[in-house]
Amino acid sequence: MTLFIRATAEAAPLTLEAACSEIYDAALVESVVGTVGLEVETHLVDLAAPADRVPWAGICGAVDAATPQLRRSAITIEPGGQVELSGAPAPGISDAIAAMRRDEQRLRLVLAEHDLGLAHLGADPVRAPRRVNPRPRYRAMERHFIATGRAEAGATMMCATAALQVNLQAGPRSSWAARVSLAHQLGPTLVAIAACSRWLGGKDSGWASTRQRAWSRLDPRTGGPVALAHDPADDWVRHALAAPVLFARTEGGDAVSIARSVPFGAWLSGRVRLADRRPTVEDLHTHLSTLFPPVRMRGYLELRYLDISAPRWWPAVAAVTTTLMDDAGAADAAAAATDGTAGMWEAAARCGLGDPALAASARRCMAIAVDRVPPELGTAVADLAELVESGRSPGDVVVDRIREVGAQAVLEEVARA
Repeated sequence: MTLFIRATAEAAPLTLEAACSEIYDAALVESVVGTVGLEVETHLVDLAAPADRVPWAGICGAVDAATPQLRRSAITIEPGGQVELSGAPAPGISDAIAAMRRDEQRLRLVLAEHDLGLAHLGADPVRAPRRVNPRPRYRAMERHFIATGRAEAGATMMCATAALQVNLQAGPRSSWAARVSLAHQLGPTLVAIAACSRWLGGKDSGWASTRQRAWSRLDPRTGGPVALAHDPADDWVRHALAAPVLFARTEGGDAVSIARSVPFGAWLSGRVRLADRRPTVEDLHTHLSTLFPPVRMRGYLELRYLDISAPRWWPAVAAVTTTLMDDAGAADAAAAATDGTAGMWEAAARCGLGDPALAASARRCMAIAVDRVPPELGTAVADLAELVESGRSPGDVVVDRIREVGAQAVLEEVARA
């Protein structure tokens, strides 16, 4: 009976008051800072034919074989055939990284039996963006982006990019405003430090983070940062209601693309009818899953703005990000170090550490983190700090290698590493 009541409630038309309450309550959950979750997204590469996308059947077979071998991570397949490992929450960044690295290695070993490899790069340097995952959700999103004039950015974002996501606790309610603000303020500097996606589809884009560029070229209500005022949960409510609906579910469960820009609030108020009905709680949850700001609130904080990079670098990027957010002394120092670079999202994506202000804030943040990361991560972070001190990011190392041997050779090298 309880399940029937819940299903009925989720299928009932939603009121504005109920929607606002649902979004607000789910935005941030009072918690103790310390637990960390990591999500690592990578490109799947056919080692026998690196320039070709892996067929859907081949992806599914390999992932099905790998899933039972993973201990702490769930695995999903992204629209372009990228694979994502989502680690279970861990008591600290060291444990989170160690668990993720073990599952990464297990995944690599299984994939190797299928002659497949993983390329830790923020953007696919060789293959043009193309959707291979037939899931109705992704098909509908693709059609929405085409219909609303954002086909290129949408295809790149969905099918040709890969990220490192750091998930952190919201913390005590009294610190929410400062904590969410800091997550945004650190963003441009961390984008510049982590940048590893200059090459895309066989071409040098000229941007340090082509992945971040793709997100920024979506509708800003879909991919742009949340406008912060006083209460971040309230800000998230306003952001969600203003964001366009990408698709709606039919009674049969299919995903129907919305071929124009319709804010969820317009559907909710009845000004616009989509799928010939009013939205339900289930529709709201689906809508929230299609919002991709650099910092997303899901009870905890998703920091979504980091390019994935080689196993030599990404653990250090994750450690620095977590330390600057979760260590109180480091957070205060990082806030001061990035005061002049807050909001420089475009400069960070375009120029990375080539921007003097971002290079300075990056060096200061790395110096703060080096002294405060867990000892077992000290060597990796010091290695990254040395790279940043030289004015280079992990992506610059990749670009140097591409200039030596070519993009396809690098894709294969990285996938075999």
